[in-house]
Amino acid sequence: MADMESRRRRARALPLPDTVALVLQGGGALGSYQAGVIEALSAAQIEPDWIAGISIGAVNAAIVAGNPPERRVERLRQFWDQATSWLPSFPILPDDMVRELIHEWSAGFVAMAGVPGFFGPRFLPPFMAVPGTPEGMSFYDSTPLRDTLDALVDWERLNDGPIRLSVGAVDVESGNFRYFDTEDERLDARHIMASGALPPGLPPVEIDGRWYWDGGLVSNTPLQHVLDNQREEMVVFQVDLFSAADKRPRTIMDVLARAKEITFSSRTRQITDQLMKLRKERELVRRVLAKLPAELRDDAEVEALTVMAAEQPVSLVHLIYRANAWEGGARDFEFSTRTMREHWAAGQAAVEATMANAELVAENILTGRTAAFDLAR
Repeated sequence: MADMESRRRRARALPLPDTVALVLQGGGALGSYQAGVIEALSAAQIEPDWIAGISIGAVNAAIVAGNPPERRVERLRQFWDQATSWLPSFPILPDDMVRELIHEWSAGFVAMAGVPGFFGPRFLPPFMAVPGTPEGMSFYDSTPLRDTLDALVDWERLNDGPIRLSVGAVDVESGNFRYFDTEDERLDARHIMASGALPPGLPPVEIDGRWYWDGGLVSNTPLQHVLDNQREEMVVFQVDLFSAADKRPRTIMDVLARAKEITFSSRTRQITDQLMKLRKERELVRRVLAKLPAELRDDAEVEALTVMAAEQPVSLVHLIYRANAWEGGARDFEFSTRTMREHWAAGQAAVEATMANAELVAENILTGRTAAFDLAR
């Protein structure tokens, strides 16, 4: 085991397996939490080999994959500073009720004015536009995001560089989920925009004659795509922007916030639980197969079962954003400077707490077991 550990890459707090994957959920303005996670992982010498993202997670993922390590945080800051530049950094207020009012006002401003470098309101409402056109199918124009991505992302590096990138979207007509993956095709701004084209706010994005919407309509986490295509030992940092568990709501804004958390986190939790359960079942099958006598191991059905049960171990590390008391149902739509910086700092703090308690993950990697961890709770 000592020799195996000496051959591994190492971060400051733990050894790293063959593949480090970063899984980024959708969540609009909450995506600055992911940026804080990315900065802190880099500071801990953890560089991803594979990033999979949906919606705002796809935007952050493209910026990381499309830049060299020394420029990734700088480019992320450019994106988030621009996106929040229209709303000031409000003073810190001790009263949650007042802060919530400012929070909702900020979200309302975004609804009216849009987000710079991301999307803007259309001149006419969609019911006054020509049916079948982007103007007739959305309230906002997402063209600014194309220009922003082209300015911040080196597409040659994204497609040919060391990081594999996967972004998820849903086919408008068939309803089928699809991943655009640099291992299979070349990606550009359209694929990132398609992953985040949440209706009815943003228009569908056309790619090769098909229209695509936000992948979060089907699943808000790309974890399944990563694990289904795993070939080596892996550690996955899954960054979730909505918490599955929270306290009972008291006000109508609490209800809106809790409903959104359940909508976007339940599928994530279901996929995670199912995948980890399947992994444990396969592990049990492998242990039983190992006990079979030699004369049975060449049996065709045993060989088929052996192939079905074969897999590489994975350590799944959860980094979950847990909202402040003043954040209501518009938290994914509130692009103020103050809130962005707080989300960013929360992402950094989550990684630091995880690294401070990373002994279990390190042991799991070294012993080749499969398990899930939430060490920043």
